[in-house]
Amino acid sequence: MAASSSKKVIYAALIGNFLIAITKFGASAVTGSSAMLSEAIHSVVDTGNQGLLLHGMRRARRPPDPSHPFGYGMELYFWTFVVAIMVFAVGAGLSIYEGIDRLRYPHPVSDPMINYIVLGCAMVFEGIAWTIAFREFRKQQGPHGFLRAVRRSKDPTIFTVLFEDTAAMLGLVVAFVGIALGQYYGNSHYDAAASLLIGCILAITAILLAIESKALLIGESASRETVAELSEIAAGTPGIIAVNETLTMHFGPQDVLLNLSVDFDDALGSPEVEAAISALEARIKNAFPEIKRVFVEAQSVIGHTKDRETER
Repeated sequence: MAASSSKKVIYAALIGNFLIAITKFGASAVTGSSAMLSEAIHSVVDTGNQGLLLHGMRRARRPPDPSHPFGYGMELYFWTFVVAIMVFAVGAGLSIYEGIDRLRYPHPVSDPMINYIVLGCAMVFEGIAWTIAFREFRKQQGPHGFLRAVRRSKDPTIFTVLFEDTAAMLGLVVAFVGIALGQYYGNSHYDAAASLLIGCILAITAILLAIESKALLIGESASRETVAELSEIAAGTPGIIAVNETLTMHFGPQDVLLNLSVDFDDALGSPEVEAAISALEARIKNAFPEIKRVFVEAQSVIGHTKDRETER
């Protein structure tokens, strides 16, 4: 279900951005607007980014093999980081360059009405794509605030598209205002300034995406609430007298590895320990289907404490 929702969001954004990019390039060629050209570049970058996310999702679905025994789920996080680089290097870089170039060599904007029509249509298309992305994000948000929900999210596809669409809506507003001010005052510098501001918006978006995707790429744990509940499940399993450590790591949005260090009752024999582990694993996977692999380490509390002290 999660993968289906992510694909719906990405396809909606991809189709919208592709159509918008063609329209913006046409308007830019006719009117000579720097801000419109920056917006066209922005839409092309966003279209390519959605293609990269779909590629990452496809690659992440590959099954485990001897060289990657835990699968390829984290490849989705890699391609999300590439998207952040693309937004920064291509989108922000070219927009800022275009703005500086037009400040140095001003060029009047002709037929501004064409720009207004194109920007208005783009706002409608982007608004539809943004609404779809936001609705899917709200399903994952739960009771948490927006920023906290982004930090907690382990599915980068939805918040990446949401960030991009938000930046696109802001860019359209900036382009509209820049072109309008340029027309009103008869000064093309406003158009160039709008291009610079669009570049700054893209740069900020890219930095936020890079921060979030980096956290996932280097290995992020499950939420604190999930880890606490896993510890409770382990502690409540007959035969386990203490839980030393609960370690989790996301290999994908719905692929979590769990490593438990527990202290078993010394009175248990090997068959009882094996039965306790099997029961524990069944309870965990029933409560958290996203946990695909469970590793249980039998270790006394004293032995575990000594190991941690040695590591320090």
